[in-house]
Amino acid sequence: MKHRSYGEEQSHIKLGLFKLRLPFIHYRWAWPEALQSLLMCSVCLGAIPVLTEVLGIPFDIAWSMVIINGFLYSLHCLLGDPVVPGWITPAIPLVTSFLYKYTLGPERIQALIAIQILVGIIFIIMGTTGLAGKLIKIVPNSIKAGILLGAGIAAVFGEFQVGGRFGLYPISIFVGGILSYLILFSEGFAVLKKKNQLCATIGKYGMVSAIIVAVIIGPIVGEIPLPELEVGTFIKIPDFKGLVEIVSPLGIGFPSVDLFIGAVPMAIIVYIIAFGDFITGEALIAEGSKARKDEKIDFNSNRSNIISGVRNIIMALIAPYIQLCGPLAAAITAAISQRYKEGREQMDSIFSATGTFRWISFAGVSIIPVVSLFQPVLPIALSLTMLVQGYICTRLAMSICKDDTERGIAGVMGAVLAAKGATWGLGLGIVLHLVLCDFTKKKVKKLEDEVVSIDNAM
Repeated sequence: MKHRSYGEEQSHIKLGLFKLRLPFIHYRWAWPEALQSLLMCSVCLGAIPVLTEVLGIPFDIAWSMVIINGFLYSLHCLLGDPVVPGWITPAIPLVTSFLYKYTLGPERIQALIAIQILVGIIFIIMGTTGLAGKLIKIVPNSIKAGILLGAGIAAVFGEFQVGGRFGLYPISIFVGGILSYLILFSEGFAVLKKKNQLCATIGKYGMVSAIIVAVIIGPIVGEIPLPELEVGTFIKIPDFKGLVEIVSPLGIGFPSVDLFIGAVPMAIIVYIIAFGDFITGEALIAEGSKARKDEKIDFNSNRSNIISGVRNIIMALIAPYIQLCGPLAAAITAAISQRYKEGREQMDSIFSATGTFRWISFAGVSIIPVVSLFQPVLPIALSLTMLVQGYICTRLAMSICKDDTERGIAGVMGAVLAAKGATWGLGLGIVLHLVLCDFTKKKVKKLEDEVVSIDNAM
């Protein structure tokens, strides 16, 4: 593997906009992320109960869909994107509610196919035209912060609302959530990691420690059953024949024009929500780059858009996914960013961690003993991920804002976005920005010009 000189970009093969990086050739393996990923694959598997319930499909088919999605995750690091991709998580309840309007069976699955194809097309258009990169630069701080804040509020509120997972697993989620926050975000714990080897080891594995504690506490307090390790067959091969017959448009038929037309508003809303992930990803990478000058990290939102679009269209044609294919797993990327800040001796390159994590998560969701071991804790692992994502989004939202006006707009916009959806939240945020920020700046500029005119006249 070629050694990276100080301040240079990690080695790669240039492919136009993309930068091909292969494990062991273009970046080192990161063992802390490998173990963390093996345990965190329980979050990926959390998609299974949602797919079986909403689409009415067998467990085996849903599991096959998760494996295919896991493989497509690896495209990001493979092609030069320095973040860990994930679901478009805040959109899941909106998509689910939309699908329930259609009859259970082929029609509902075709409605999902229509949404995911349209979302994929929007991603690709935004990336290939360069609009994605320009959009991030021209969106005002107050709007960026409002999107992040809305996503953060929605993520946390969804866990604690009536019918949320906290009501089912209160002790496990409370203990696991506090421990996750302590390990990932506590300044005191960061100091302890430098002085105590045990704390340093725990800190390396991020949320893994919290999930392990949840696995132990859950059965003790009677919130989850004891895990049962299944041995025998080791690797799960996706049931491609079943996928084609049950969920793929190649078997059940493509959506009608009416289904595509009906899915357009939802697809636009989903992209608006996903836009917040690009903002979050850019902010997390910027934080890491500020702390580490030894590596130049190229975060290109256009490239990330194209890869996300390709993933969505592939999934729509093979295994339409309610969770959709988003550009960022915020909780995991934040944990990697925190460890990256500790220096090159801890993590040689950001790609060492992101690449290792997603290749191992693909392997993990395919290993039958691993899936059987973590099956009882899947809802709790998913809940901890949402709580960490909520913290990250709200923290970044506050750091983006530069003055009280921006903070006020972000707060109101975020609350409306979480309560009424992306359309209302974004619309209100734009109106408030035009009324408050632009008006104030123009007024100040006008006063400054008047003062200069008076001074010149004198």
